[in-house]
Amino acid sequence: MRFSPRRSAASLSVLALLLSGAPLAARTDNAPAAATQGAPVGQAQVRPWLYENSDVPIDPAWHFGTLPNGLRYAVRRNGVPPGQVSMRLRVDAGSLMERPEELGYAHFIEHLSMRGSRHVPDGESKRIWQRLGVTFGSDSNAATTPTGTTYALDLPQATPASLAESMKIIAGMMTDPNIVDSAVDAERAVVLAERRESDGPQMRMSDASRLHFFAGQPLADHAPIGTVATLTAATAAKVEAFHQRWYRPENTVIAIAGDIDPAQAEQLIKDHFGNWTVPGKGAPLPDFGAPDPKLPATRVVVEPGVPLGLTLAWLRPWTPHADTILYNQDKLTDMLALQIISRRLEQAARGGGSFLQAGVEQQDVSRSVDGTFMTIIPTGENWEKALADVRAVVEDAKAAPPSQAEIDREYAQMDTALSIQVENADTEPGAKQASDLVSAVDIRETTVSPDAAVEIFRAGKPAMTPQKILDSTRRLFSAGVFRALLVTGKVQPGLDAKLAAAVAAPVKAATNARLADKAVTMDDLPKLGPPGTVVSRTPVALQGMESITFSNGVKLTLFANDAETEKVRINVRFGHGQQAFSPTRPVPSWAADYALVASGIGKLGQRELDDLTNGRRMGMDFDTDDDAFEMQVVTRPADYKDQLRLFATKLAAPGWDPAPLARVKTGATVAYDAMSRSPDSVLGRDLNWLLHDKDVRFRTPSREEIDGLTPQAFRATWEPILASGPIEVQIFGQVKADDAIQAVAATFGALPARPDVPVPAANKAMRFPAHVEKPVVLRHKGDKEQAAAVMAWPTAGGFDLQKEGRQLEILTQIFNDRLFDKLRSTEGAAYSPSVQNNWPFSYESGGYILVTSQVRPDRIAYFYGVVKDTAADLAKTPVSDDELQRAVAPMRQLLMRASTGNAFWMNQMEGATHDARYVEAMKNMSQDMLSVTPAQLQALAAKYLVPGKSWSAVVLPEGGAAR
Repeated sequence: MRFSPRRSAASLSVLALLLSGAPLAARTDNAPAAATQGAPVGQAQVRPWLYENSDVPIDPAWHFGTLPNGLRYAVRRNGVPPGQVSMRLRVDAGSLMERPEELGYAHFIEHLSMRGSRHVPDGESKRIWQRLGVTFGSDSNAATTPTGTTYALDLPQATPASLAESMKIIAGMMTDPNIVDSAVDAERAVVLAERRESDGPQMRMSDASRLHFFAGQPLADHAPIGTVATLTAATAAKVEAFHQRWYRPENTVIAIAGDIDPAQAEQLIKDHFGNWTVPGKGAPLPDFGAPDPKLPATRVVVEPGVPLGLTLAWLRPWTPHADTILYNQDKLTDMLALQIISRRLEQAARGGGSFLQAGVEQQDVSRSVDGTFMTIIPTGENWEKALADVRAVVEDAKAAPPSQAEIDREYAQMDTALSIQVENADTEPGAKQASDLVSAVDIRETTVSPDAAVEIFRAGKPAMTPQKILDSTRRLFSAGVFRALLVTGKVQPGLDAKLAAAVAAPVKAATNARLADKAVTMDDLPKLGPPGTVVSRTPVALQGMESITFSNGVKLTLFANDAETEKVRINVRFGHGQQAFSPTRPVPSWAADYALVASGIGKLGQRELDDLTNGRRMGMDFDTDDDAFEMQVVTRPADYKDQLRLFATKLAAPGWDPAPLARVKTGATVAYDAMSRSPDSVLGRDLNWLLHDKDVRFRTPSREEIDGLTPQAFRATWEPILASGPIEVQIFGQVKADDAIQAVAATFGALPARPDVPVPAANKAMRFPAHVEKPVVLRHKGDKEQAAAVMAWPTAGGFDLQKEGRQLEILTQIFNDRLFDKLRSTEGAAYSPSVQNNWPFSYESGGYILVTSQVRPDRIAYFYGVVKDTAADLAKTPVSDDELQRAVAPMRQLLMRASTGNAFWMNQMEGATHDARYVEAMKNMSQDMLSVTPAQLQALAAKYLVPGKSWSAVVLPEGGAAR
């Protein structure tokens, strides 16, 4: 039964770092139906193939079967979203099944299968799916892991004809892919491009970690991407031999969940896969080995520019288990034990100790190891101190049982997370259910309904005693093979010996790691004033929404509905967002996402707020939009009123704990050098700033700005922002309208009227850089064979030309398709070319069309030639009706599916209480976007894809030149 830990993480977006708190929840595989009681193992009962040797309750929503040829399947009805059918086909064919000379073949076959097959001419699969309304890359995709390959299809508005056609195509992909020399040669360039573009610090660290932690096991050197040598040597005959060994019905599982009669789904599987046979016997699964205690326990990896970090691992052999109730309860007990330790570590990190972040989790890795993994990011260069401090926390956890209060705290969080899965079961997408089922097959476990998961968890509570938690902790950190990896950006003599000595040094249990129980209630929040009164309440004339204005000027957009069971979305928009800042004077907006949230409310710090919200669906995410600052959360009917109070008191009485700011500054410093290590990281650091003509609001802060930011300066920037400007509250979800209005009146309506400072005209201007004849040159410090190229054209923004802005979505989809076909599928020059349309509604200018791609330095000129020729052709020649429909059909389905959930409507209605044009824009969206003609697209291309207005940039390796 699959339980995956979730972490309560605060995002440091400027760093691309996650400062994770204690793991939040256990995820279960879900189904909307209630569970039935399973029979004990050994009792005479025919159980479906997924539940063999298990006594967990069978999820009755799934219908299971096995074809005579050995193919197993599971199907279920699910109407989320309406009309969609999701299919997942998993084959036991991963990189661990490859022989040394076949490295990368499982992934290679994934590519070839998607490229063409018995029923699909070479290179036509993307076009076929698009005509069915499928978005290539999201609705249709595939992934190869060490233990298997999974093919995914989400078919929108499925009809009997489109289902039959889709199943026929997928069956052909499995039984008879186009494995011929011409296809192998063409796709080899694509796979090598994928490998080249993914190569970099992260890939090298991943390879080093795998080689060390799984030394002596196949997993150590069997990355799914393969090697340049094995991919170059691949031939159709060699790849076909691998396919014959592993692509067999007995190795295949199909899961279908969607708006379909299960009997119809079963018949489709029988019709299209029932005759699948492969001559000869399949290969037995190879031995994945076990951790070898004779191999080195420590290793140091030097990767310039990468933040200093440690990973510790306690590794045990992975062995198959009967997926019983008791087994799962023991796993949940282990999870709870590790959550207690992670919370202690997180609290220590928040206090500004020797480590920026530390956390621990248990993982069953690729059926190769059962491991306990600890990650540590030191605050500075003294990794030995950080390691010693973390080991001391673990030693304390091994020395004595936790308090009952600590157990209760983590139990409440896990119980809440599982309860939320029950509450949301009716709106769980079929795509997730199908994916979860094949994932359970991959790890040789089962899936249960949310109700059954909660029952199993709660039934195990009596066993989650302090002594049982202590026993789990000792086992998780004592058994098996120990290994440690230190990653550093600097070569330092003697590091290997220092690491070996540090992990072997005696450790003394920490005396201050345990968290005292703090009784915090909503009464401890700062008091608000008397409730405000409603001065107007009017319908919006869109989906039953309402607009409410309170006596202090606060405005509410309310959409009370039952579209998402037990779910309430809240978005509080205040002030003027990005437009509050000058385009020429830097401000510490980069630190706000984390530091502003974690700095507390009134006298309550983050620790107290954690206790206040523990066991409830409450939280706070902060974001800066173009025209407003935002606090967002997804809560539930039982919690949303207190959530509103939490938000309101954050504005009324913000806390200013300096520790979160110190932490985000340390994180920014730790991550700074990594931003120059690859073409992608350089673009992530600089591109947005350059595309806005060096507007400082889009610039990554310098080291000097990071180091120089003080708590006083941070507060001086943000305190007046929190206290001023208009407030717009959005509530979308399962609430009673009158109750929600009263709740807002008692919270945001109780705030004093807020002063407002008009936005200077200069802040509302968005600029695009001037045309350049030659690309701007940026430099990275990574692989000499990696580069990136960018070309962009200015468009516009605002509402007056909104129809054009939306039709540009279709134009850029067609542009993207053509570059995909030329640069990836045909030439293999780039694996992931991308064309994007950016049209800001909050500004009258600043929009652009952007083309980006990683390329080899010697292919930059070719890239620009293809991009310019494609842009010119779009302006010169109308697109065909077929090409237009292949862009429009997936977009139509995307809009239809998105509009079934509240998140879509809430996003589109942001700002509507202050500007009614948002409402009209929402009403016209589909018509504006989907009614476009070839002539209109040609006119748009001629208007905007003007050679003399383009801007371009390249990211080259240091010392290299474009070739």
